[in-house]
Amino acid sequence: MLISENVLLRPYNTFGIAAQSRYFAAFSSADELRELLSAAQFKALPHMILGGGSNVLFTKDFDGVILKNEMKGIEVVKEDDQYVYVKSGAGESWHGFVMENIKQNRAGLENLSLIPGNVGASPMQNIGAYGVEIKDTFHSLEALHLEEQTVVTFSKEECAFGYRESVFKHKYKGQFAILSVTYRLSKQPHFNTSYGAIETELKEMGVQELSIQAISQAVINIRSSKLPDPAKIGNAGSFFKNPTVSGAVYERIKGAFPNVVAYPVDGGQFKLAAGWLIEQCGWKGYREGDAGVHAKQALVLVNYGGAKGGEIYNLSQKVLDSVEEKFGVLLEREVNII
Repeated sequence: MLISENVLLRPYNTFGIAAQSRYFAAFSSADELRELLSAAQFKALPHMILGGGSNVLFTKDFDGVILKNEMKGIEVVKEDDQYVYVKSGAGESWHGFVMENIKQNRAGLENLSLIPGNVGASPMQNIGAYGVEIKDTFHSLEALHLEEQTVVTFSKEECAFGYRESVFKHKYKGQFAILSVTYRLSKQPHFNTSYGAIETELKEMGVQELSIQAISQAVINIRSSKLPDPAKIGNAGSFFKNPTVSGAVYERIKGAFPNVVAYPVDGGQFKLAAGWLIEQCGWKGYREGDAGVHAKQALVLVNYGGAKGGEIYNLSQKVLDSVEEKFGVLLEREVNII
């Protein structure tokens, strides 16, 4: 295993932030990770497990060791009349994993096409898009406890999934490295086309017979038209969560802003579209040096080339403050701040 010093992290985060890590090494097995964790030179240093770098903002250099997860492999571990259980190494590309299952006619992930990042990150924040979250098809995961160096299996219930939440973001934050994830995918699809512009896009595509392949392509088309490609403009996708508010707060906002975009959720609450709130505050297309708010989707903060992580963070704080002042709603960052 190659251990490097003073490594520039620009290639390893989709924001393209030019922070540095004191040490950097990659692992492709649990034993390699154990060996790195046991290295004498790392004992007193902080560790960070890095996957695709698609949900992180480096605001400073990392004075520790970054361990890049490159565990690969996709395999069917079991199947029955209804489902196929597919296990993936945490270092596999999420979109590549989705495409492989669609190719094999395994349903359940098609609405999650073209989400950046790796498979290992998918359960950490219960990624979701277009009416689907990974908890809908998640079966289990294997993770290495970084202190005890034992492999632990987590069930769906043990992951405690919520909206962009899991046990790994709070209770077990920084304690585990996810090694593999197993999904339970359907042999008979249950199509979900009601969210967003999927049905409109399917009509424009001229789709006569619905399929998971058609839905996947519709999602890819929509995402490509609205969201910037990280390979061209640095970004981490949605920077803020959609806030959930009480019915009373929703009615107050609706009284002042009749066009508010919101969706009813459990318990008489409403989920507000954070992008709409941000756009109403005039941020869409705003640019401050090389830090900006995307011109087509106000939920996405971007690095036009030379922005520092601190500049992106400061812009996000200005957005938070303005939304709270105008609507009385406090947004929460979805991206992990380092």
